[in-house]
Amino acid sequence: MNRRDFLKSAGLATASLFMPQVSVWAKTANSVAVPAGPTNKLVVVFLRGAIDGLSVVVPYSDPNYYKVRNNIAIPPPGNELGVLDLDGHFGLHPALAPLLPLWKNNTLSFVLNTGSPDPTRSHFDAQDYMESGCPGRKSTSTGWLNRLLAQLPDNHSPVRALNIGSTTPRILQGPVASATFKADLKRRRTPIDNEIIAASFERMYEGRGDSLERAFQDGMEARTTINEKLSGEQMQANGGAIQAARFGAFGRQLGKLMSEEPKVQVAFVDLGGFDTHVNQGNGKGQLANHLQVLGRGLSDLAGALGDTYQRTTILVMSEFGRTVRENGNNGTDHGHGNFIWALGGAVKGGQLLGNWDGISGRALYEGRDLPVHTDFRSVVSSVAGNHLQLSSRQLQAVFPEFTQNTASISGLLKG
Repeated sequence: MNRRDFLKSAGLATASLFMPQVSVWAKTANSVAVPAGPTNKLVVVFLRGAIDGLSVVVPYSDPNYYKVRNNIAIPPPGNELGVLDLDGHFGLHPALAPLLPLWKNNTLSFVLNTGSPDPTRSHFDAQDYMESGCPGRKSTSTGWLNRLLAQLPDNHSPVRALNIGSTTPRILQGPVASATFKADLKRRRTPIDNEIIAASFERMYEGRGDSLERAFQDGMEARTTINEKLSGEQMQANGGAIQAARFGAFGRQLGKLMSEEPKVQVAFVDLGGFDTHVNQGNGKGQLANHLQVLGRGLSDLAGALGDTYQRTTILVMSEFGRTVRENGNNGTDHGHGNFIWALGGAVKGGQLLGNWDGISGRALYEGRDLPVHTDFRSVVSSVAGNHLQLSSRQLQAVFPEFTQNTASISGLLKG
């Protein structure tokens, strides 16, 4: 087993391991002293495939919605599998019922007509731009969440940035290390669980006094921290719904880890399956099944965070939205604008923010999609500035050459 295989099996994946030219162990120029006491945290949930925002937050009071979606429209409140009323005009998809208590206790909000200003409808390009934080620019080598980490106090913890997945995502690539935990249905033993193999690696790396020894030590520390916090949790199938059970367990496990490990500053998780071109469904069906997974996972995450939920903001976003009108296959095609979800104790919830012009022809982007009135970077900047206490100069380092406009989302956070 080579060094890379070992470090991957240990559960720690960093940008430096996959991009040797980047030294993630060097202090950044913006490193500052760690303040005393608890710090605020950020979780980013990325929905790959472009989720249909109009099925998440449904404008059921607009008659145009039912005219352009004969087969996939979700019924108004009071009907079987109808939307859950939010404000008399918009309703939540019934599969997201686990999130309704968060709306009612004012810790869940949605920003309407938001997204990336780049017009691409390519999943690859749109995800790249949204994760790099530089729409339209392919030369950016780092992700905005990694650049944000570089502006936060360096607590010298190998789990200050936590990624749930198998590889380092674009958004976390850069000079600050991140720990990767691969959620699975079964906790499989890996080679490093063998005491003889672990001892052999320890002898191989000890006493070197170089970056490889530090990488080994941090990898083992991150693995130990994660395993200790999650040892009592088992990921199991639930009623045959394997995907739902997997994500639900993830929500509880991530919440447990973040509530018990104060040095976790940011976390990232992505979930696929939202590219619903065919047989999207309405109150039930393909999309509803995915939303049930998502709603349950986010609800479990909020609950497992415990008191830490009050100091955590969770942003849920996707690379772009989908067409307002359904297609000939009872699905939706690649669109433009979408919604961003914001959850957490710092969120001034129970409200819909952003500029909404309806879904009639003139209000639509290119006559077919929701427009982008609020740049996603403005939403992130608002959270980073107010919740994570970053200065204007630091925000410029996170999103270079971007001027935020928070007029439409000024009430997103409390205080």
